[in-house]
Amino acid sequence: METLDSQDPLAVTVTEAIRGGDLAALRQCLAEHPGLATVRIVRRGSGAGTRSLLHIAADWPGHFPNGPAVVATLVAAGADPDARFEGSHAETPLHWAASSNDVPVLDALVAAGADIEAPGAVIGGGTPLADARAFGQWRAARRLVELGARTTLQDAATLGLLDRVKTFVESPEPPDRDAVTRAFWGACHGGRLATADYLLARGADLDWVGYDDKTPLDIARTADADGVVRWLRERGAKGRAELP
Repeated sequence: METLDSQDPLAVTVTEAIRGGDLAALRQCLAEHPGLATVRIVRRGSGAGTRSLLHIAADWPGHFPNGPAVVATLVAAGADPDARFEGSHAETPLHWAASSNDVPVLDALVAAGADIEAPGAVIGGGTPLADARAFGQWRAARRLVELGARTTLQDAATLGLLDRVKTFVESPEPPDRDAVTRAFWGACHGGRLATADYLLARGADLDWVGYDDKTPLDIARTADADGVVRWLRERGAKGRAELP
């Protein structure tokens, strides 16, 4: 057994067991169908692609009942914690848990051996931390850092890890202005006023139009980072609609 269409009765049954946290039903499925733990589920239409059962356990919106126990059950039955989504990107289940801010499932996947530095994120092909940071999933992002995930300048800025930001910026080979500006945008996204202030003083573009066609002011507003919004306005920052 290698792949199942998402509408196949077995695929429906095991998906319902995973999302419902029904461990008894999941174990019964695994016992009755050897190799099921490694099966790939093919989904067509919106979100088309081929995913593992662990992807289903970590899928948006996450936080399904008994999530960590479901992960442990699947891994014990042979599921690969580093299985790749096959479609428009190549995310692992850990990327999906990070994108869902599902820290218990994230922890379970790491405990099962998932690669915390696996590439493949929808955000620049990066690590699970790149997904968590970009989607504003702060609990997952902080947990990944606690577990030892490496941070880029933008990761560190968005999370307000000012000591790490200073290490990047004040190194013998400092980042260029474009990288500093992107980090500044990230700090505004994360509501990290001290980090934003530091980066602006080092040449960041106050009105750079970044992801989703948003300026730092726009993204701070989107994130309800009111303190950063006020600070930006005091410095003359503009929203995208105010720019020429």
